[in-house]
Amino acid sequence: MAGDLQLTQGMIDEFVAKNGDQIAKVTYSKATAPELVGKVKAQQNAGRVDIDLVLTGVDGLAAGIDQGLWTPLLPAYASRLPGMTAYLPGAAAMQKLAGDFGVTVTYYPSGPLIEYLPAKVATPPKTAEELLAYAKANPGAVQYARPANSGPGRTFLMGLPYLLGDSDPKDPVNGWAKTWAYLAELNKYVTLYPSTTSETMKNLANGSAKVIASTTGWDINPRVLGTVPKEAAVGTLQGFHWVTDAHYAVVPKGVDVEKQAAVLNLLKDMLTPAQQAKAYDKGYFYPGPAVKDVPLSMAPQESQQAIGEYGRPEYEQLIANNPLEVPLDAKALVAAFDKWDREIGGAKVKK
Repeated sequence: MAGDLQLTQGMIDEFVAKNGDQIAKVTYSKATAPELVGKVKAQQNAGRVDIDLVLTGVDGLAAGIDQGLWTPLLPAYASRLPGMTAYLPGAAAMQKLAGDFGVTVTYYPSGPLIEYLPAKVATPPKTAEELLAYAKANPGAVQYARPANSGPGRTFLMGLPYLLGDSDPKDPVNGWAKTWAYLAELNKYVTLYPSTTSETMKNLANGSAKVIASTTGWDINPRVLGTVPKEAAVGTLQGFHWVTDAHYAVVPKGVDVEKQAAVLNLLKDMLTPAQQAKAYDKGYFYPGPAVKDVPLSMAPQESQQAIGEYGRPEYEQLIANNPLEVPLDAKALVAAFDKWDREIGGAKVKK
């Protein structure tokens, strides 16, 4: 997965450079979660698996577990991966989602946050009710991307049940009465749902959207890249809970034992603080490291510079002082996406 590689390719390349006896070279290929699952399955059916390691998000991990594509790495190889005992509490909770199959390699608290330009929005919404009132007073000004295609979109969707005090935030079908009512009301004042997060960022920059759904990484990285003006600001809605996110390493079934051993050595190295510090990147998955005691001062100079200039000091307090929730499991997430597409915004998604 492209986003995962952005954080981990440096870790992998350094291991290969130092351990040529174990891994001579690496060929990278990128695919969306559905493409990835289809590709691995086809190779397994043909009895010729040439993908030795997959780096993926919750979506690809879950789809592969569902179809029985991944080799169980745990508890069999737990002793080979000592870094897993040093996970941050949020990363440890994300590891539980992976069951015995995936190994958490990067982690971030994610969102939901709102983002806006202070020059265009003098008094940003501070509660979910105020966001709705703002949307009503400014039709078309509030925007979030289709949740099935967007980290901030799906984080906003999964964060609302906590903000609104729904009966069961983990059950989108029977426990989200307030959330679906809220989204249906908000939908009256949303003119379109972009199909990618990048589109919402561009719309914020050009003024066609005034308040968008965001996350820590989507706030920092587009400002580093210049897609969004540096002066863009973020806010939280009163009573919010973080909905966390992670990237995982999984090994397809059919990879031979020798290659598996090399992959486990690579993963062991990736979970050391020195390698984890590379996950700061340019704020794409901020903070990024999954293990404890990896301060920004350990990160490459480029990362320190980008986050020093574009990061937000308030994130530390926000991460420390607000509850962390794991996202919905695969089945519930699919149900939530399906319901959103059918009943809320599917007809207004910009293709």
